[in-house]
Order: sequence, then structure tokens, then C-alpha cells
Amino acid sequence: MRKCVNMKTDLNNITIVKNEPMSSHTSWRTGGVARQYVQAESLPALAAFIASLPDNENLLWVGLGSNTLVRDGGFNGTVIATQGVMSQLELIDEATVYVGAGVAGAKLARFCSKHHLTGAEFFAGIPGLVGGALAMNAGAFGGETWPLVIAVETLNRKGEITKRHADEYKYSYRYVEGPEDEWFVSATLKLQKLQPGKQYENNTIDLKQLLARRADTQPTGVASCGSVFRNPEGHYAAQLIEQSGLKGKRIGGAVVSEKHANFIINDNNATAADIESLIKLIQQTVKDQTGILLQPEVKIVGQAHSGELRAGEEL
Repeated sequence: MRKCVNMKTDLNNITIVKNEPMSSHTSWRTGGVARQYVQAESLPALAAFIASLPDNENLLWVGLGSNTLVRDGGFNGTVIATQGVMSQLELIDEATVYVGAGVAGAKLARFCSKHHLTGAEFFAGIPGLVGGALAMNAGAFGGETWPLVIAVETLNRKGEITKRHADEYKYSYRYVEGPEDEWFVSATLKLQKLQPGKQYENNTIDLKQLLARRADTQPTGVASCGSVFRNPEGHYAAQLIEQSGLKGKRIGGAVVSEKHANFIINDNNATAADIESLIKLIQQTVKDQTGILLQPEVKIVGQAHSGELRAGEEL
């Protein structure tokens, strides 16, 4: 299924901030400035804005900023804020949900629970938006995003909305491959209706129990991005890092969590360079001791050193 809709509107419903500090928009609470930061009031307005940009403009889509590190030199391009737009969330039939890319994973999990649907409980453990979950096949507590997807809608650089079947994408653990220069704006998910006494493959978990487990095993209420590294096949990244003696390891203000070794915390005004250096140190140490090279989940973007970007001008 492929359908393109050219969405035309004016640009009055767009807020553009020049040289915006990305430390205000990432969960690590650090990083340089973006050349321009864009917040749209609606999807049509966003589509029109993107269509107006040069074809070679660097774009970075940011939701809750929980999987992104912007280097201290900043991002020389346009950051698209998805939070507050693409927020549709509705039940299509008794077991099918339409969800916008700007909906938080935890909100989706609560919505499905309210409607007695199972399969989406793991979204409560994802500290980001649905758009980011689609982009990387995010998962938690044994569940993953893409096995639930039956269709998506994407936005391209021409401002066109395209509807696609899930089978137009390839996915695996923390990996999704699909058409280039398209960004997710929504998904249609197929779940299961809960029936008393029936056993389910995903071992339905009460949301309160899941969140309690997360609080017991992961650092919460601190500046982190969630899990930093993917789990190598047959291993857990946190276990490899802990076995390499790196719990509590610090570079500048960045420190490996004592509670969960696959978390790096901004403990004391860490720079993006502190965090990136700690990531590289972990990779090298684990490789030296185990022969396994850990691959980051986090997206690292931008320039290492500042140029002309300075914080604070609004249009």
C-alpha cells in the first residue's frame, strides 16, 4: 500500500527558534545548540514547513530526547520537535489502535490497558515517543515495537504523507530499514483483546508491576538516555560492562550507573564530550576483556567543537 497526499497550508502555525540549546530538549540535559529548532502546531503545518526547506538541509527529529546526544559544538541543521504534534490516539476496532508518532510510549501503554488490550505493556518501559520507537524498533521487558505494526504513515521532504504496509520494512533487534528520507508520523497496531482465563504468548504484565520492576532495576529521576548499548546476541550489555569493572566509572560529570551498568548518568554538569568519551571507554574496555564490541543504541549527532552557533534568538 502506498498513497501520497500533498498537504498544503501556510507557515503561520510554526515556531522557529534560532540557536536553541539542545540541553533543554534531551534527557541527558547536555549538548550544544541547534541552528534552528522547529515546533509545529499541526501535521499540515509541519509538512508545509519541511517542503519549504532546501533538499540538503540536515534534519533531526526529536521527541523526548531520550535517545539522542548532541555534541557540544551543536547541530548545524533543523531540529523537528514531535512532542505536542501527531498526538492522535484512537481505537479503530476492538483490537486495533491508531497512534501518532508524538504520543509517549507510556501513554500508549495506559490507553491499551484501559481498553483491555494486551501486547503493548512494554511501552510503559520506553522513555520516549512512538515515532522514536518505530524508528529503532524500541523494546523493553521482552517486547518490541514492530511485531505489533500493521501499517504506518510517513512524511517526506516534499511534504507528502505516504501510507505503507508493515511488510515494506525490514526490522530486527533495535533496527529498522525502510524508504530513505521519510519520517514516521503514525502507526496502526494490532493487539489482542484480553479474555479472562486465556493464556497469552507475551505473558501479560500489570503496568504497575512493570513500572515497579523498572524502578527496582534502573536508575529513575536522573539525567540519562535509558539504555546506552544494544544487547549483543547471547549477552546482556549491562552484564558485560559490570563484569569489566566499569560500574561507577566516571569521566568529568558523566558516570556509569551503580544500579544498572548500561546507563550513563549526567551526574554533575557533564558535557556531551564527557558522555561520548565514557561511551568509547566502555566500548574499548569491554572489547579488550571480552572480545565483544558494544554497539550504541543512542544517536550521536552534531559537531564536536563549536563554530558560529550561539544560544538564544527566536523568530
